[in-house]
Parts: sequence; structure tokens; C-alpha cells
Amino acid sequence: MDHEARPSADQPSEGPPVPCEDCRNALRSQSRDSVSFLLLDQFTLPVVGCPDHLEQFRAVCGLTTDGRAQLLSYQPAGGITCPACRRSSHATGHAMVPVAGGAAMLLGCPDHQSTIVDRYQTGQLTRQRLTDDFDTFRSV
Repeated sequence: MDHEARPSADQPSEGPPVPCEDCRNALRSQSRDSVSFLLLDQFTLPVVGCPDHLEQFRAVCGLTTDGRAQLLSYQPAGGITCPACRRSSHATGHAMVPVAGGAAMLLGCPDHQSTIVDRYQTGQLTRQRLTDDFDTFRSV
């Protein structure tokens, strides 16, 4: 996968990149109130988007773990363990992942952004396979 081709908040694509108005507002503000935290395996990554699309993002990422993917509206007690992820909220060029008419912006370091994007894509493939298998089972 070519991670450099993803749109980011500082390099919007032509036209409205995010149809969901609530996501657009969250992406524009990026205030403390609009930042949530995705906990997935050993990762704790700040994410921005509307609550509905962040929940969809969490659910799809959750298909890639034996554990539980969580989305918190507050910084977890352990904080963000990666020093680069802690500083990244002040950087530019964050990954913006399209999520069913909305978006999730990942405010982590480039390595962790890439890992989470890969997990999301794997989760989408898993969900598609499960749906295909279910549809095949129903037609029998």
C-alpha cells in the first residue's frame, strides 16, 4: 500500500473530502473536546472525527485483534506511551481515513498511523469476507 497517497488535513483533495458535516467540524477544530483515543492492542492513538464515524472506525479496527478495541473520550490513565505520538498532535500531515461518508484523522506518529491504517484496511477485508460468507450461507 502506498501510504504517501492518502489525503491529509493539510493537503485536502479536490471537492469536499468529507461529506459528514460533524466530521468536518471536528477535523477543523481539533480541540481537546474533539480528540478521542483509540486503544487497540499495544497502541493508544489520538483520533479525531464525529462520534458515529469514530465508532465505525473502532469497530472495523476491532476485527483485527483477539482483544478489544476501545474508543475513549478522555486520555487514558497510562497516557500515550510513544513519545513521537505524544508530540504529533502539533505536527501536520496526519492520515485521514475515509469511513463510510465521514473520516477519522489519526494524530499519531507516521509509523503508528501507518500501522493503524493497515489494521483498518485489514478489518474492512475481514468484514467483507464475513459478509460474503454470510450471504453465501443464506442463499444455500
